[in-house]
Amino acid sequence: MSTAFQSALQEPLSEFSYLQNTHVLHDTEGMTRALHEDGFALIPGVLSPEEVTELRGAIDRLQPFGYDAGAGNVSEHYKCVFNRERLFLSYIDRPGVVDLAEATMGSECHIIGETAWKSHPGHNGWAPHIDRVFTTMPEDMALDPRFELPIYLCTAHYYLDDLTLDLAPTWVIPGSHRSGKALAWGKESNPTWQGRELEPVLCKAGDVLFFRSEIWHTGSKNTSDQTRYLLQVHYSHRWIAQQFSPYMQFQFNPEILSVANPRQRRLLGDHRPGAYD
Repeated sequence: MSTAFQSALQEPLSEFSYLQNTHVLHDTEGMTRALHEDGFALIPGVLSPEEVTELRGAIDRLQPFGYDAGAGNVSEHYKCVFNRERLFLSYIDRPGVVDLAEATMGSECHIIGETAWKSHPGHNGWAPHIDRVFTTMPEDMALDPRFELPIYLCTAHYYLDDLTLDLAPTWVIPGSHRSGKALAWGKESNPTWQGRELEPVLCKAGDVLFFRSEIWHTGSKNTSDQTRYLLQVHYSHRWIAQQFSPYMQFQFNPEILSVANPRQRRLLGDHRPGAYD
């Protein structure tokens, strides 16, 4: 870890300051620029304290289904939560966040999943990786300022705790989406890119990290005595398949479809006919 980050991490909690650049929720242009330059946009204060509490309560109510990892696991992991409760559905088109998804992945973008996590003490998510690389190329070509790598797939992390270094924050290497190559899951424990190391995204409950699939990143260890709560919404271009677990057995919840607004229905896959329909 660099000296600058070590110094920042030693600040008292009352003097908390972000280690990365932050963005105003409705500054779509600025956040889009950050996705191209840094590979992510950190957005403070998206949720109110009341919304954080409400969402944590909804995660506590989840019961395992299909490929979920439920209570009794050090890392509880619930898939396709949009299909289980109206509250989760409301987060797939959260104002500002969904606008960024549409600005970068098109007005016909959709979600490919929505996942909730409870990471208990002892959880170990340290496995540096990328989620998906769609275009590989020599690094000098990827770094050529004349080339702007399209954005195909992004994830929004809704953090529901004040994340300190011991409460399993996400770590990223800014700009690493322009490496031109994939980082295999967990093969390198401390990778570097262009002289930059992984750095923790320390943030507050209600903040959102919106990042593209090519960024080098990792979860980390929960060495605290608390449980970390997290909601993920995964967005992509329309032509990328939706990955709704348990796949062949997946069925939409009629109650959810009955209350979904037109934008939510499109995000769930109710698209206008296209070239291959």
